[in-house]
Order: sequence, then C-alpha cells, then structure tokens
Amino acid sequence: QVQLVESGGGLVQAGDSLRLSCAASGRTFSSYAMGWFRQAPGKVREFVAAISGSGGSTYYSDSVKGRFTISRDNAKNTVYLQMNSLKPEDTAVYYCAARGRYGSTWPNDYGSWGQGTQVTVSS
Repeated sequence: QVQLVESGGGLVQAGDSLRLSCAASGRTFSSYAMGWFRQAPGKVREFVAAISGSGGSTYYSDSVKGRFTISRDNAKNTVYLQMNSLKPEDTAVYYCAARGRYGSTWPNDYGSWGQGTQVTVSS
C-alpha cells in the first residue's frame, strides 16, 4: 500500500484555476496507476481522471475533459490535477487514489486513498 496526501484545494471563483497535488510515500510510486476522484455533498464518489504509472496514458471523465489535466512526476512521487475554467458544479472534496494497474474508473478498484482536499467554486 502507498500513503497519499492531497493538497492545493481552496475557494475560488468560477473561471479560475487550481492545481491539486498528491504526494505519495514509498519507493515504487511509478508502479502505481493514479486516479483523481471527487465527492460532492449527498452524491456518490465519481471518477475524474486517471494516469498510468509511466504517465504515458491518461483518461478523463466527460465532465472535465478539456478543462482538467492529470500529470505526474515520478521523481517527486507526486501526481497533479490542473483544473482550469472551474465551474460551481466542480465543488467537491477531491481524492487521489492508487492501484496497481491502469484502466479503471471504479473507486472500489483503488486500494489506497488520500484524506481529500476541499475545492469550492463560487458563482
């Protein structure tokens, strides 16, 4: 298992940008596919984006495609989520997660989770 800590959330206005970071412990970070999920009050946790261990493959939900970018720096054991053109409906707690294989948008397939970071977008 890998330990994950998110940071970078905050309160912004619609149209603004934020960059979330997720720092991972351990020496095998590059062997993990990473995902970002979010959960708004009263809603289920939903997939946002995923990236393969090498960073060569990425996948996005339709709701964020073209606005959000997932990336990773394996030398720093960190995965990022650049969020541009934020909308009020992006308001949620954002979580990063890790699994051993790339290719899933299902939260239950991810074995390690961070504590989450709040993103609030005002209109």
